[in-house]
Amino acid sequence: MTKSELIEQLTTENDVLNKREAELIVNSIFDSIGSALVGGDRVEIRGFGSFTVRERDAREARNPKSGDIVQISAKKTPFFKTGKELRERVNIS
Repeated sequence: MTKSELIEQLTTENDVLNKREAELIVNSIFDSIGSALVGGDRVEIRGFGSFTVRERDAREARNPKSGDIVQISAKKTPFFKTGKELRERVNIS
């Protein structure tokens, strides 16, 4: 599901929301999660999962095209861990 599909689904399931309001809600949620992660906080949505920031160490890697060894600097990357309830819902088939 894309962001625009999520907005469209919100407007079809909720008669009180128009497309602009639904887009504002979705953008606000995503911006809040992003801002919290930038600030070093952990975001947990019960039953869905949690977002954290993980630090990756500097390392050496190989360029697959040329075979040359390149240096990759240390960096932070967002990480999502699914919640138990979501995992169970996905695995019910």
